[in-house]
Amino acid sequence: MRGIGGNGPRWRRGFAVAAALPVVLAASAVVGPTSAATVAAGVGNGGWAGAWLSSSSTGTATTLAMVRSIIGADTGTAATLTGAGVGIALIDTGVAAVPGLPASKIVNGPDLSFESQDPDLRYLDTYGHGTHMAGIMVGNDPTTGTKGIAPGAKLTSIKVGTSNGAVDVTQMIAAIDWVVKNKNHDPAYPIRVINLSYGSGGQPPYWTDPLQFAVEKAWENGIVVVAAVGNNGNGFGKITNPASDLFVIGVGASTVGGTVSTSDDWLTTFTNTSAQRPVDVLAPGESIVSLRDPGSNIDTGYPSARVGTTLFRGSGTSQAAAIVSGAIALLLQSKPSLTPDQVKNAVKGNTWLPNGIAAGSGIFLINVNTAISRSSQAFTQTWMKSAGTGPIEEARGPSHVLSNGIQLTGEKGVFGTWSSSAWAPKSAAKTSWSGGAFMGVTVAGSGWTGTSWASKTWAGATWTHANWGGGTGWTDPNWNGRFWSNGTWNSGTWTGRFWSSDDWSSSSWG
Repeated sequence: MRGIGGNGPRWRRGFAVAAALPVVLAASAVVGPTSAATVAAGVGNGGWAGAWLSSSSTGTATTLAMVRSIIGADTGTAATLTGAGVGIALIDTGVAAVPGLPASKIVNGPDLSFESQDPDLRYLDTYGHGTHMAGIMVGNDPTTGTKGIAPGAKLTSIKVGTSNGAVDVTQMIAAIDWVVKNKNHDPAYPIRVINLSYGSGGQPPYWTDPLQFAVEKAWENGIVVVAAVGNNGNGFGKITNPASDLFVIGVGASTVGGTVSTSDDWLTTFTNTSAQRPVDVLAPGESIVSLRDPGSNIDTGYPSARVGTTLFRGSGTSQAAAIVSGAIALLLQSKPSLTPDQVKNAVKGNTWLPNGIAAGSGIFLINVNTAISRSSQAFTQTWMKSAGTGPIEEARGPSHVLSNGIQLTGEKGVFGTWSSSAWAPKSAAKTSWSGGAFMGVTVAGSGWTGTSWASKTWAGATWTHANWGGGTGWTDPNWNGRFWSNGTWNSGTWTGRFWSSDDWSSSSWG
């Protein structure tokens, strides 16, 4: 069987703002990581892969220097690689201009989030999740100088999530289509990897799912899609969508055991597993130390996760996915002619973990040098593909954003009426985007403009059509006075009006 049927709750969100939101969604309780005792109130059904844990299984933070050793990125051929010449698309909550993220390695794609309608918030990471992922991949610890997994790669940030993580699956699909359309915007750093530390709430039939169709089109266009499998736990029985798609690389999290030896590592108890769709590869995902986004939602909600003044730690399959994306950038620098299928084959079967269920499950830890040695093998996947014509509501599952108290449901998208049958052929032909218009609706500027703290920025635009909840625009009074200045967020409160019960498979901050 290729896919997983049925709908169901996906994961605990852990947003500090949940109680302040204007509506309570009717959702079943979710089983998250058992040690996530400090997770704030608010139950969700998917998302940015998890809730932030209060500690690791050993009580030890996992630095990126440790991660590099664990995955073999600091020895042999891998030690000579930086990811130079490889572009990574981070579809997430944006990236903030924090110390440790070099402007020369960050490009802002279009901001498709609700916050794009406020010029002071456009592109910026008010949540904190995207900045943490960016630090793992291309960052540079401003305190110790420790580099991320692929410091020589270039990151294109496509923001879709807000300060409370709210995002609709139609925004995610639009972002993926934009990456496919614009993957060669920088010929020196073509986008070869998409990082999706995200999962939708739905589990629709794989043969019609629009989200799986979108990631498959990226895959067919030479882009490796790396997706977090989710943090509901080993007994959950399902992999979150789109990691559930058999073509993409579904990433689970391993423990670290407090050492750089893999002999004391195992599959984390919070990683989703499924008999129908196995996890493809593991990477460290416990108490990973990356860059802090001062004053962001998670920074204010989980101060105990701070490490010094510039770093922050979190656990989850989100972090593991970002590590795998960085490792694949190293692999593609070494072997730029590899197809996505060859990359997937190369990163599987690397380092066997002798402990726990991973020992007998065939789920291995990634190792860059082993992947390089396996990369010359011919490999082609022949799974049945999605037609992309299924209802978008099935892809959402129980996840719905709100505007003025009204849920976005049915065959409607954030940018207007949605028709999967009209969108799918345009997505396949790479014509769903034309300049700044997605499916005929202007949602961003028409191209690159000026410079910001990043080296290039895609222009913004005002959404002029009425939103589904009534009214004439997207300006939220709660955003007023909230802006990034002098390395932190000023004014405002994190109580925006948009809620989604299924957002970022983000991890656990502690």
